[in-house]
Amino acid sequence: MEQNRNENKAQIVYFSHGGGPLPILGDASHQAMIDFMKALPAQLTRPEAILVVSAHWEESAATLLGAAHPKMFYDYYGFPDQAYEITYPAPGDPLLAERIAGLLQKNGIPTRIDKERGFDHGLFIPLKLMYPKADIPCLQLSLRRGLDPAAHIALGKALSELLSENLLVIGSGFSFHNTGAFFGRELGADDPANEAFQDWLIETCTGSLTEPEREERLLKWEKAPYARYCHPREEHLLPLHVCQAMAGKPGQVIFNDRILGKRGVAFRW
Repeated sequence: MEQNRNENKAQIVYFSHGGGPLPILGDASHQAMIDFMKALPAQLTRPEAILVVSAHWEESAATLLGAAHPKMFYDYYGFPDQAYEITYPAPGDPLLAERIAGLLQKNGIPTRIDKERGFDHGLFIPLKLMYPKADIPCLQLSLRRGLDPAAHIALGKALSELLSENLLVIGSGFSFHNTGAFFGRELGADDPANEAFQDWLIETCTGSLTEPEREERLLKWEKAPYARYCHPREEHLLPLHVCQAMAGKPGQVIFNDRILGKRGVAFRW
């Protein structure tokens, strides 16, 4: 019998995780995001484990972080020394990693487990704000190299088998990710192209579309207004595809504000 998606235990969120370690370093242009992240757990049931689909990890096969005690992976450069002293000592969940790998493989998705890689900042920056005690087991799932939207929708559909479990699944990306544009004009200046794309995302993920219509829009996201301006490369968008496909229903907007002077959005299903 098909899972009743209205009675799911799993909680799914896609959000914009900001610029490198800047949220933890107290950057003023991240204040709205910082406030949002700190308040978000109050809207959620405490999960038994957290699965993060990170924009900062791409592999040829869908790869799960399988370490029992993941190390830190500082995947940024050029920041002050304190950026490389950030810790997030949450435990991993090797058994859950094995189980998820099994269901992905059952759905025909090439999969492997990496027991060496650590938490990248797509995980440790937002979760340090959300769950600073680092006492919930965490693991990461990579994107697939080539960044095919269909492959990431397939990932989400396979993960839907976890909907009955008390998990928090996070698509950690950024709904606007043109790094040159962040610093290319006055901080906070009007950007109609950004606004148009964010509005399209909201319509796509929360509007009264059928699920096939929603999926078709995400498959052909490059046709959205100013898509390639907002995402010259789509690695920060595709975690959204995974989340939407896993949920299989419309989401709700839970953040709609500025980060680094650019409008970003977040959704919850």
